[in-house]
Amino acid sequence: MGDIAFTHFTHDQLVAGVHTIAGAVADWSPTLLVGVGRGGLTPAVYLSHRIGLPLVSIDYSTRIAQFAEELVAVLANRTRDGERLLFVEDINDSGKTIGELRAALAAEGAVAGQVHFAVLLDNVRSSQRVEYRADTIDRAVQKDWFVFPWEAMAPQTSIDADAREVPDRLA
Repeated sequence: MGDIAFTHFTHDQLVAGVHTIAGAVADWSPTLLVGVGRGGLTPAVYLSHRIGLPLVSIDYSTRIAQFAEELVAVLANRTRDGERLLFVEDINDSGKTIGELRAALAAEGAVAGQVHFAVLLDNVRSSQRVEYRADTIDRAVQKDWFVFPWEAMAPQTSIDADAREVPDRLA
């Protein structure tokens, strides 16, 4: 893989994206927001304030039971009690995280129709579909690595390493 084009996703884009998602989810009326760590936490906090809903966070990628598997079981149960959970992520790129979460929730008996996903950026070529998005990209055309405001705090070497972690996304 050669040089990577880094595109900064601005704070103004974040705010506009949160407003877009807030408007889109109004008809569905979620009852609980779930920020997906790490990238979905900041947009989830913004959305929580924007639409006045409580927020919990999950980090399935860490494989720490209390923040992943145990919480998935609790959330699945809440869907059976009628709650509508809106999971918030920064980007639906490959679909890996969203797919793992959906599979874990299904394994715990979650009601699929009570679980929706919202993202700031949605790759139309992702293996997963989301219900709400602020904007779309097509990885066949747009190869840039998006740097969200919270990621911009990291040293450039870390950002570069993250981008190179899954080269198929950018090739």
